[in-house]
Amino acid sequence: MQKYRRRNTPAFTFLAYFTLIAGVGLFLIGLYNADMELNEKGYYIAVMLLVAVGSILTQKVTRDNAEDAEILAEQERRSAKIEQ
Repeated sequence: MQKYRRRNTPAFTFLAYFTLIAGVGLFLIGLYNADMELNEKGYYIAVMLLVAVGSILTQKVTRDNAEDAEILAEQERRSAKIEQ
């Protein structure tokens, strides 16, 4: 029987969480220093894009890891039945 492999590597999972945390942190720093010059407006746009991508990636990684855990558990149950 072929072993199922997780879709997301630990590095990809780390990157997803890091991107979300970094985006939120940078946005809070930007809000703290808000004098709103033109270059700061561009900064806010870039940070909001970072937060959006980070949240989408985090959602995908969380969903995929939950599905992978279910698949791996099912494979373990099947292999346990075969061995009995």
